[in-house]
Amino acid sequence: MDLNVTAVSYAPKLTAPEVQRLRSALAASGVALEEGTTTGDTRFEVYTADGSFAPAAGPAAGPEQQAAALAGLRRAVAAAGPADGDLAIVPASLRSAQRKFLIMDVDSTLIQQEVIELLAAYAGKKEEVTAVTEAAMRGELDFAQSLHARVAVLAGLPADVVDSVRAEVKLSLGAAELVAAFQAAGHVVAVVSGGFNQILRPIAEDLGLDYWIANELEIVDGALTGKVIGDVVDRAAKERYLRAWAAKEGIPMEHTIAVGDGANDLDMLGAAGIGVAFNAKPAVRAAADAAVNLPYLDAVRHIAGV
Repeated sequence: MDLNVTAVSYAPKLTAPEVQRLRSALAASGVALEEGTTTGDTRFEVYTADGSFAPAAGPAAGPEQQAAALAGLRRAVAAAGPADGDLAIVPASLRSAQRKFLIMDVDSTLIQQEVIELLAAYAGKKEEVTAVTEAAMRGELDFAQSLHARVAVLAGLPADVVDSVRAEVKLSLGAAELVAAFQAAGHVVAVVSGGFNQILRPIAEDLGLDYWIANELEIVDGALTGKVIGDVVDRAAKERYLRAWAAKEGIPMEHTIAVGDGANDLDMLGAAGIGVAFNAKPAVRAAADAAVNLPYLDAVRHIAGV
């Protein structure tokens, strides 16, 4: 059975030779392409072309065989993307799904900052905490252990620093537009964060997110204790929330899109119908199904066909 796919290429500017190189690479990999279209705005351009291919190993009837065939095709054409952009190979069934589920990481994905680093600056520990955060995002440290260590340096800070940090937080470029586009089309949008509810709550409410969860900073007598309440939202938890929320909405996993930047997002990215690495660490880009290395989060809508 042939697999129907869509090739989506995006960059600040797409040239005719880049588009032709993409089409040639796909044809060499056995993909029969239809005519493509170019869209976009002043920020970036997007080239989209539908196609189908028969996996070299034979019919890809089951989900595992289809996933393996897609992974092989992505590897084969990875080098055919634009010089300053990216290329995604997306199952046509995901792009055409009537209801989709988008789930995103928060720090350095939905928002531009790492909240723990903003908090640590008030304790005079920003450089120390930033080094630990970067190691954790590269997958060099256990996320839960690293979070406890980083939060511990916040002990004794007045609780009102949370309000100060909240005022510093900025959405990623295109984040509000991405959420609005998915919601307007009747899809479900969720975020899951290794950050903190005290920061995420107003953001989630302002955006009207369908689901959201993060860690809870413990505050006693008007001060941070340096602890979090309950289980840490870690790598495994992110995948669990994705599966639970998608099931609650009656949306199959193959119609889900996950977006993240760090190692603690890898399970979520791997479980989704397509996992997108957003300005991510090298190990995450290598493991994800697609990557966006533009500063604009709404590029994801073009991958998802929204």
